[in-house]
Amino acid sequence: MRKKSEGFRHDAHSVGLATVHLVFVPKRRKPVLKGPVRTRLNEIFQSVAIDKKWIVRSVKIAPDHVHLLIEYDSKTSVAEVARAFKGRSSRYLRKEFPHLLKLPSLWPRSYFYETTGKVSTAKIEAYINDPHHW
Repeated sequence: MRKKSEGFRHDAHSVGLATVHLVFVPKRRKPVLKGPVRTRLNEIFQSVAIDKKWIVRSVKIAPDHVHLLIEYDSKTSVAEVARAFKGRSSRYLRKEFPHLLKLPSLWPRSYFYETTGKVSTAKIEAYINDPHHW
């Protein structure tokens, strides 16, 4: 019997940990992510993670930017992770909150990402959860 590696994701032919810190801002950095929009955005992020079998390790939604720390599978690229969260949230939020249609798009194409290892993941999670920039 083989010993399971603690804290790692086990797929059919791989064992490992893939996490990414994503940061993205609304178009023109408009402070639109507040109140019911913020609440709904968090719900959408959670549903994306559940559907994709990813784990949201940490999330912070400020009025003008978002931090996500996502644990994802080995078959998925960082670009696909970002596209999944930004794509679904843009579609749903713009449909549910008509005032967001004033922006040409909810999210610009750009985003920041940083892949993390086991040690740095904890540090990034602490950074995201630290209220220093909220």
